[in-house]
Amino acid sequence: MKVAVTGSTGLIGSHLVASLRRDGHHVVALVRRPPQRPDEIRWDPAAGKLNPTELEGVEAAVNLAGPGIGDRRWTPAYKALVRRARVEATTLLATTLAHLDRKPSVLLSASAVGYYGDRGATPLTEDDGPGTGFLADTCVAWENATQPAVDADIRVCTLRTGIVLAAEGGALGKLLPIYRLGFGGPLGSGRQYQSWITLEDEIAAINFLLTADAVGGPVNVTAPNPVQQKGFAKALGAALHRPALVPTPGIAVRAALGEFATEGVLAGQRALPERLTEAGFAFRQPTIDAAFAAVIPG
Repeated sequence: MKVAVTGSTGLIGSHLVASLRRDGHHVVALVRRPPQRPDEIRWDPAAGKLNPTELEGVEAAVNLAGPGIGDRRWTPAYKALVRRARVEATTLLATTLAHLDRKPSVLLSASAVGYYGDRGATPLTEDDGPGTGFLADTCVAWENATQPAVDADIRVCTLRTGIVLAAEGGALGKLLPIYRLGFGGPLGSGRQYQSWITLEDEIAAINFLLTADAVGGPVNVTAPNPVQQKGFAKALGAALHRPALVPTPGIAVRAALGEFATEGVLAGQRALPERLTEAGFAFRQPTIDAAFAAVIPG
């Protein structure tokens, strides 16, 4: 299968590209710099530039482009950039794919469980509506940007991903040094639910959805057992053989992270992967203990 991938240098994208190539697929990466390999295509979402002839023959596309939600403090300028970059990239890719002479069969486009907002302990499936706040509004606009592909009868899945657990990066990569020093513990009340997935299962789910012809629309790409933050902290401490008893009060988290703390760290979503499970996807690490055992080096 010939697969186009945006965001191919990120944590998920780089591992996805490697996985696809190992399985014998032909991957073409959309990059913003001058191409350095024959299988790279240059594009410029901000300028609306993507040569459709270079995408002819692509059978599937995976859209992972966008700056990290928590990479910087949420100033008004950075929030505008996060939303604009996601919507521009998705709109350009979906529109270009929709106008190809030979359209791909599927577009998998990133989203996030932030779509649901802060919903406490309520179990959330793909049928639940959006919450409120910047993250929820951004995810709604992000998902809506795939509409040109939907209108062109391309199967579209929007991937509402939780926290992706990988020792080499992401949220866990930032937490590991703190926990190894024995300073880890619950954030805020510790009662907020965290929807998570290992990087291995994230990549496996994307590969599964590329050929799961019956699945379309939003898909919660999360493990089937979300945990409260205090349970997450306890399991991480146990995996590292370190105490995880030092709570960080919500006021301190907000002081350090600003608005991102309220919506991205102290908020909770108990998202369940109903569509993946119903389609027959089997998680390799369905529990948080199994996840940390697999992810953290011995």
